[in-house]
Order: sequence, then C-alpha cells, then structure tokens
Amino acid sequence: MPRTFKPVAVAAARAADDAKAEGVLVLDARKTSPVVDYLVVATGLSRPHMDSIEEKVEKALGALGLKIHRRARPQTDSWRVLDYGGVMVHVMSADARELYSLERLHDGAKEVPWRT
Repeated sequence: MPRTFKPVAVAAARAADDAKAEGVLVLDARKTSPVVDYLVVATGLSRPHMDSIEEKVEKALGALGLKIHRRARPQTDSWRVLDYGGVMVHVMSADARELYSLERLHDGAKEVPWRT
C-alpha cells in the first residue's frame, strides 16, 4: 500500500476526467473523516457513463497495483462507491450529488489540485 494516498486520489481523479466525468473533485479528508484520507467525487450523466467512469478508475488504479477493497452493492443508477482503503471514489448522478452534498458533509476538507 502507498505511504500516502494523495497520488492514488489524483490518479483516480484523472481517470474519471478522462472518462468525461463532470465536476471531478479531490478532497483531503484526513481531518474530517476517521475512515478515509482522500475522497474523489465525480458526476456521471447516465448509467453507462457511470459504468465507464468506474471502469476507467479501476483500470488506472489497477495499473498502480491497487485493488478495490470494497464496492458498494448493489450498484445503483445514482451512486457508486469504490473503496481503495485510504481513498474512497464516489461516482454520482447529478441529482444524488446535489442531494447528499459530500462536499458540505466534509466541510473543512481541503480541495486537492489534481490537474496537470
């Protein structure tokens, strides 16, 4: 496992962006969550789009030698969660993202720049 999860979160964000996810955000949640170091949140526009984002993230992090610890089951049309230990990737529909507002839930978490 990596010493720091920041590079993993950045790789996940870039993969989601490559899959044309909208509103990709990386949050340093070390001070706001007892469970995870980094959150990656991305919006998918449809179920197939969310499938594509999820697949790209898995492939990118797999290339780093990482495997999913847990995946939310059953998968829904509105929210997918990929748990990589210190990084949690949330792929959400626009409605779910607005409703659950993870950004507000983790108020105080710093946004991490991930674009090159």
